[in-house]
Amino acid sequence: MPSPFPGIDPYLESQGYWPDFHASLTTYCRDALNDVLPESYEARLGEQLRLVERREPQGRTVLPDVSALTLEPVTIDLPVEEIEEVRDLWIEIRHRPDRDLVTAIEILSPTTKQGEGYWQYQTKRRSLICQKVHLVELDLLVRGQRLPMGQDLPAGDFFAFVSRADRRSKCDVYAWSVRHCLPNIRVPLRLPDPDVILELPVIFALGYDRGRYARALDYAAPLDLPLAAVDRAWAEEHARAFRP
Repeated sequence: MPSPFPGIDPYLESQGYWPDFHASLTTYCRDALNDVLPESYEARLGEQLRLVERREPQGRTVLPDVSALTLEPVTIDLPVEEIEEVRDLWIEIRHRPDRDLVTAIEILSPTTKQGEGYWQYQTKRRSLICQKVHLVELDLLVRGQRLPMGQDLPAGDFFAFVSRADRRSKCDVYAWSVRHCLPNIRVPLRLPDPDVILELPVIFALGYDRGRYARALDYAAPLDLPLAAVDRAWAEEHARAFRP
């Protein structure tokens, strides 16, 4: 059963299914790339486990009564840090036989767009940008911080960024809204080899169908995402008309 949306289905993010969908989407992107890469290339999954701190909000500080003659302790809240283990997945395109890294493809997740995870990802991003490696980043989420760029992003709810190693001071940006289809993305390889095409519409539809999200998502529920009011109303109306 296809999604009721022409492109990104925002209910995957709104109702907490994105982590599950993210793992499948990354794998299907890897598989699709291996289908179109020249024989001298291979696409592989990269993986790491990292720790992210979650700090609980601090309570109100209570000051002692300085007029009292006897100094008594005051009990206040102690910041409590919760450690969360996060599993990151990404795609690496390598050139054989040496398996040199040519292109890194990152599909952003909630843990790389907010809090401590955001800053950890920025460190990794800077490291990749400083290397002779192409970097492709897919931001298919509405919530969280956008990637820092040298100027304002074009209007859109979702973005794809293609930063070429031989053109590092510039970045190609794809931007589209919740109302629009996903674009096909040009993925650069080692010169003089031509780009290959990552067919995001086909891959997204495959992940949605195989994950059986049509029967899992509640399309009658309000859409809990910071979209523009007119777009959120459009999306909710579009979802209510869907009959799985």
